[in-house]
Amino acid sequence: MRRFDRLARILALDAERGCEEIYRLLAEHEFPWDITKALEFALFRTYAVPSIGRLLDRTGEFAERPQKRYDDTVVILYEIFHWGTGSERGREALDQLNAIHGRYRISNDDHLYTLSTFVVTPVRWIERFGWRRLHPHEVAALTNTMRRMGAGMRFSGIPETYAEFERFLDDYERERFAFDPGGRRVADATLELFGSWYPSLLSSAVVRAARFLMEPHLLAAFGFPQVSDLGRKVAEAALKLRAQLVRVGPVRPGSRPAVPEPRSYPDGYRIAELGPESFHRSRARRQARGCPAAT
Repeated sequence: MRRFDRLARILALDAERGCEEIYRLLAEHEFPWDITKALEFALFRTYAVPSIGRLLDRTGEFAERPQKRYDDTVVILYEIFHWGTGSERGREALDQLNAIHGRYRISNDDHLYTLSTFVVTPVRWIERFGWRRLHPHEVAALTNTMRRMGAGMRFSGIPETYAEFERFLDDYERERFAFDPGGRRVADATLELFGSWYPSLLSSAVVRAARFLMEPHLLAAFGFPQVSDLGRKVAEAALKLRAQLVRVGPVRPGSRPAVPEPRSYPDGYRIAELGPESFHRSRARRQARGCPAAT
């Protein structure tokens, strides 16, 4: 397979009816590393909204079990996007996600903001650091895929186009980003987790590099010091160099899609097992009382 053959296949698919297939090709073959990193940053920036950051801090999951919290999120999203929202397994993952979120009072606007980060952050990341730019057809398909997930999570007022998602995200961050101690604790725990994946000599450098990729208003919302222009340029240059190497490197074959390798589940998992321990304890108590499981 040549470098742009998969793009030709993507452009032959319908951006609405085939949106989830297009997203799978992007996330599992064309840009697996980029989309993974972009979604990590997408979730990270939601902590800068005080209502979201405080809630996540209160759960205690980031302080006590950050790796499992990360793995559960990655695996549930993979199950939804890989199998599709209309598949039996995709619906099971959506039901599990809805049940986990259903224990908390989360505003529809906060839900829409989180969804908007899933739309906008990958597009902006690939625009800056991808080995090629996304075609408008691909942007539309990515947007439609996320809209399907939002519908499956019963959000209302979901934006219809990428431009509408982009405006919603920028406006929300301008109006809502603010410092909150809980959000800062969650951000620190997440950065510490990112650093823990590398040898100890590199972990602090990874954390610094992550900050170099954050916009000034995101750094300010967490109370992080602003970074130097030189450091930001070096970090961005390293990612752009990586993109050039990927572009001239071998194409990922269709037989080897990128799949998550969750450290918390070395022997595999069932969708019903995913989620925080407090969620499973609450569900077990409800079932013991004869109450239907929350969905």
